[in-house]
Amino acid sequence: MVNPVDLHVGQKLRQRRRLLGMTQQRLADDVNIRFQQIQKYESGANRISASRLWSLAKALDVPVTFFFEGLNGDARGVYANGAKTPHDIFMNKETIDLVRAFYSLGEEPRRRLLDLCKAMSGE
Repeated sequence: MVNPVDLHVGQKLRQRRRLLGMTQQRLADDVNIRFQQIQKYESGANRISASRLWSLAKALDVPVTFFFEGLNGDARGVYANGAKTPHDIFMNKETIDLVRAFYSLGEEPRRRLLDLCKAMSGE
């Protein structure tokens, strides 16, 4: 059975890797492991050791604490909002693609697009 904390850390790993547009192979190469191990980490099937987490954090340019954001601190893996699973929109690949596309625009088009989205959502 997958430990909820290991699953959360793996999901945060996948989220950051995708946000950077990095493949599992590239990340694996950066930390000198096989891409299959990255797959196992991301699924929560394998636990990430402290030294490996440190290497992954450096490769992904985040602090180690990034992987634990959203947990309320109890070993059962209940999240800060009381849910049993993360409610993180960045787990969705389309969200990451949208964020990347948004930031590839210049400042003025980004502002206009944001204004349009807010108007469409009723804000």
